[in-house]
Amino acid sequence: MNWEVIERELEMRTSRSSGAGGQHVNKTESRVELLLDVEASQGLSRRERDNIRFHLGNRLDGRGRLSVTDQSDRSQHTNRKRALEDLKRLLERGIRNPPKKRKAGSFKANSRKRLERKKRRGEIKAGRGKIDY
Repeated sequence: MNWEVIERELEMRTSRSSGAGGQHVNKTESRVELLLDVEASQGLSRRERDNIRFHLGNRLDGRGRLSVTDQSDRSQHTNRKRALEDLKRLLERGIRNPPKKRKAGSFKANSRKRLERKKRRGEIKAGRGKIDY
């Protein structure tokens, strides 16, 4: 992952924040939304793009873009910084390889153990028969 290239490819949108804030929140566009087109990104390798699709597929919009927003601060600059950090953290989590499937253990051994347990349990229950006086 080449972060410098990814930063240049980002599309940034600003809008007015929601919530309390009085006149300030009505006048300033402090909410920041960062969009990264994962498919077209030159900063990601093919494998990284595949991993992002696997891990973060639910976060991609219909056009294959990853979106991160922040509106926690009054300052657009601070919100942009936080959104960049969130995006970087998200991408680092998303590019890790999918977990490898573990091969199941020996089926014969598992089956044998299960049958032994069943037999022992059956013997215990068989000993509960009616008592002959």
